Amino acid sequence: MISKLVAIYYKALENVSLDFTRYLYAQINWENRFIMIKGARGVGKTTMLLQHILRTFPDKSQALYVSVDNSWFATHSMVELAEYATSHGIMNLFFDEVHKYDHWDQQLKEMYDSFPKLKVVVTGSSMLQLETCQADLGRRVRQYTLHGMSFREYLQLEGIASWRPLELDDLLKNHLPLAAKLTNEQPVLAYFEKYLQEGYYPFYHEQGDGFLQRLETNINNVINVDIPTVDKTITYESVYKMKTLLRILAEQNPYTLNINDLSRTLSCSRDIVYKMFDLMHRAALIRRLYTKEGGMKVLQKPEKILFNNTNLMCALSQQVDTGTVRETFFANMLATNHQICMPQKGDLFVDGRYLFEVGGKNKDYSQIANQENSFVVRDGIDIGCANKIPLWLFGLLY
Repeated sequence: MISKLVAIYYKALENVSLDFTRYLYAQINWENRFIMIKGARGVGKTTMLLQHILRTFPDKSQALYVSVDNSWFATHSMVELAEYATSHGIMNLFFDEVHKYDHWDQQLKEMYDSFPKLKVVVTGSSMLQLETCQADLGRRVRQYTLHGMSFREYLQLEGIASWRPLELDDLLKNHLPLAAKLTNEQPVLAYFEKYLQEGYYPFYHEQGDGFLQRLETNINNVINVDIPTVDKTITYESVYKMKTLLRILAEQNPYTLNINDLSRTLSCSRDIVYKMFDLMHRAALIRRLYTKEGGMKVLQKPEKILFNNTNLMCALSQQVDTGTVRETFFANMLATNHQICMPQKGDLFVDGRYLFEVGGKNKDYSQIANQENSFVVRDGIDIGCANKIPLWLFGLLY
């Protein structure tokens, strides 16, 4: 039966291209003994593993890639595979979708302690399950998180432009010459609108018209499977209410968030609504924003709720609020490498230092007047001026 796993591994390598590599690849220290790569469903973890094998091992028999949802693992353990691999000179194992194996964290601990020369890389799409177990793994595993594609990566994958990532400080100080140079090379606004609808998940490139349908399936899997697996108190009724809540949020301006109204609409208590927010935030479906002072607590009202990314909104509704889309994109790009929270004035406070107000092409300073280190971020413009910066440019931060 192991031979079938090996055959699947070699077949998987045949279908992988090295033309485009996600941003995280160069940031991973692949020399670490045990590596965990977390990320939502569909962000490209599997492809990155296979690309690493193709680049690193001239002799592909020195490594073995397996998906843990293979039926072999119904009657065998991850440790058994490690025993087989090390006895056959395979010292590099790659386990995909590791969260689908019960007690996978215990298996990793045992492999770490039993096979000191073995190198293991695991991926998982259930952010909740991985989060629950990661504290126990502690020093044994070096952990990374792969986010969806930035606008910069989308342009690269489309073959439109290949630009370096920008540092936030550089972007804020030099946005005018940067935007002028980049837009002179390639007009970007038409591509930006398309990215907001379908560019965050790399699988859009192969799905075509079926992209949003597959993304909705991914959302349903998170709610139907991932969340109830972690929280045993989640009932079928709760699952249905979470789906309803997501669709309400997809069409709602974040300023109009009203917990009491949501409680009445969903026929549940405020505490249950807060719990739903917490679970969906941790599952990378939504993003809770709190004030700097407030912190992030389960039973505490967020100042604002956004989706994790704009593609999720488009998968759930055809009537998304334009202002919410802009803020969702902006928060999504900044949160990858920066600390964000809700300010008293404006839309987003970043790294305890920068204040931003996000809007359309005519957005002014009225809401953040006289605030230090404040910027207006405008959608629908190619190039900004002074402290007015085009929204799309923040898509080049990673």
